Amino acid sequence: MSRILKAAVLAVALGLPAQGAMAQDFNAGADAYDAGDYAAALKEWRPLAEAGDAGTQFMLGWMYADGKGTAQDYAEAVRWLRRSAAQGDPRGQVYLGQMYDKGTGVTKDYVEAVRWYRKAAAQGDPRGQAYLGKMYDSGTGVIKDNAEAVRLYRKAAEQGYFKAQFALGRMYLNGNGVLQDYITAHMWMNIAAATGAPFAKDGRDAVAALLSPQDLTRAQQMARACVAQQYKDS
Repeated sequence: MSRILKAAVLAVALGLPAQGAMAQDFNAGADAYDAGDYAAALKEWRPLAEAGDAGTQFMLGWMYADGKGTAQDYAEAVRWLRRSAAQGDPRGQVYLGQMYDKGTGVTKDYVEAVRWYRKAAAQGDPRGQAYLGKMYDSGTGVIKDNAEAVRLYRKAAEQGYFKAQFALGRMYLNGNGVLQDYITAHMWMNIAAATGAPFAKDGRDAVAALLSPQDLTRAQQMARACVAQQYKDS
């Protein structure tokens, strides 16, 4: 990340000109993080997080959850993610939702997970949309609704989120929330597999075995067209 871009990111987060001591602290933390010196990054970013910057609050939460630059501490991760999420940072909202979803650092609470996923999804965040879709897909924390799951997966898939693309392919494969369509299922799984995700490749290949050579060729053509039009109207 260039120093100009780092400063611009900070300016957006803080609503401040991209200059001054706070920008320098952010840049120093980003340089340390990129160099793998996570402890130094944490040291540089902590004052910004304590001053109320939602973006660096998210980063601190993520680093505590992952044990980067500090001993892993889920309770501390939740504390910082909650502060970020409360300010409307969609990343903080998604990861806080995941903490409730998995019961990591907090008591497992699917309804609370849904609440935070929904806030991120409402901002157009593809991960929030995909995770909220998963909850509707499984009927966890909400009443099961396959059609709503498909709608949310599609929104995230159209933004290029590969997990949502794979999930949407699975819905077409099983005919959940949509008419069963192996060709479209292969198309979405093929697009997801382009990221190199092993589960997406395995799913794509399993669906390919259900298709005739002609249908497989059509599915591959559809995948190319979908990518060319940036996943819209696929």
